[in-house]
Amino acid sequence: MTTVDLPLLPLGRGSDRLSERGVECPGDLPAVSDPDLVARARAAKAALGDRVFVLGHHYQRDEVIQFADVTGDSFKLARDAAARPDAEYVVFCGVHFMAESADILTGPQQQVVLPDLAAGCSMADMARLAQVEDAWDALVDAGVAEQVVPVTYMNSSADIKAFCGRNGGAVCTSSNADVALEWAFEQRGPGTKVLFLPDQHLGRNTAVLKMGMSLDDCVVWNPHLPGGGLTVEQLRDARMVLWKGHCSVHGRFTADVVDRVREEVPGVTVLVHPECTHDVVTRADLVGSTEFIIKTVEAAEPGTAWAIGTELNLVKRLAAAHPDKRVVFLDKTVCYCSTMNRIDLPHLVWALESLVAGTVVNRIQVDADTEHWAKVALQRMLDLPGRSHRD
Repeated sequence: MTTVDLPLLPLGRGSDRLSERGVECPGDLPAVSDPDLVARARAAKAALGDRVFVLGHHYQRDEVIQFADVTGDSFKLARDAAARPDAEYVVFCGVHFMAESADILTGPQQQVVLPDLAAGCSMADMARLAQVEDAWDALVDAGVAEQVVPVTYMNSSADIKAFCGRNGGAVCTSSNADVALEWAFEQRGPGTKVLFLPDQHLGRNTAVLKMGMSLDDCVVWNPHLPGGGLTVEQLRDARMVLWKGHCSVHGRFTADVVDRVREEVPGVTVLVHPECTHDVVTRADLVGSTEFIIKTVEAAEPGTAWAIGTELNLVKRLAAAHPDKRVVFLDKTVCYCSTMNRIDLPHLVWALESLVAGTVVNRIQVDADTEHWAKVALQRMLDLPGRSHRD
């Protein structure tokens, strides 16, 4: 299969609506300066009542999170929505792949809305279906595909989840990636390999730090190079084939900033997300999912100091919620998730007021076949033993 890349356009000339989803709203987007935005959001939400259920991811702005009925990580929020079948509208304040998961798990009578379609995920976008199918063809040509189990991180598109479902694989979260890998390596007997999508850092950190593998057991498939930039021998020798993808937020932290914060904050505990690079994770004191980070800070003793390596909105919220502890951002460089930040108050107001007026905007719908196979992969994760399914 030939991979079709997105078109390249001269700067400032032309547009591509497929790659610029949500740049324009079909309607009047309220001005950011509108002093009545909060009142308008409250009024629209009140008018909709139980017909609407608003989900707020941990990385959302405070101005948006205040209107969320529940907050959490992406998979938790999708399951929360599924547990509210009477809610006609599910407004997901997060990013595109999260809204897809909500649509997959909610009932056919529910409609999932993403306030801004441009709220994507750079990591999820690094693994497109055509690219993954090309990689699978290369594994077939190398004679190893029958030994390969694909495992995709929750932070992936619905069609990548479905690809894993069709090919005997599963989904994982940052909390259960090790359990998912243990399961995967039991599926094909001796010589089993895992194709891990789309975050190379979570795959590498889990394989080396929790599964006891070496860095040499891992190779990186680069979809922009012929043959992924790997030889047939490398594919045959590898145990983990890591997709060349990463989180644009967590990938910015470096080992130097860990060393610097230890010098600047005496007695600090460095707590980072496993999407960080391997050298950052190995220098940190604690590593865990977003929920792990939150619960660890909540349970910490007063007077303790914490440097957190994750998205800045969450770190600021933790610092404000725990004034008895010193909570600082790991790096001095501002590090918001730019796509998550696209969900702002004007877009939320626009989406809610449109629903009040009887117009469903920015509905996220996953086709039936993709939904079926994505559910297969998700169910394999849910059937994993003894580990909560948190991002």
